[in-house]
Amino acid sequence: MRKTSHSVINHIPITKARINLGQLARRAHNSGEYFILEKDGIPVIGIMAADEMEDYLELKDPEAQASIARTRKEFASGKGRPAGKLIVELATIAKRAKISKPSK
Repeated sequence: MRKTSHSVINHIPITKARINLGQLARRAHNSGEYFILEKDGIPVIGIMAADEMEDYLELKDPEAQASIARTRKEFASGKGRPAGKLIVELATIAKRAKISKPSK
């Protein structure tokens, strides 16, 4: 999905959204826009890209929340490192493992 640099939130009457549902779905999926559908001026439902909604629902899971909290705590205590450094370390380990294997 292509993300915009900032989220666009559109408020639309539900009757207009029903007529333009395909276009709203395409814009939510391709541009990362959000749509708040209103009935009589009252927000009743939202539309967002499915992958983003799955991420949102996952974050509501207590196990995911606990995992995120543990990770933040570990990072704050200095257990984290830049991704580039980790990649170099993993490549070095893989290279050593390849060298130590006897050739057939």
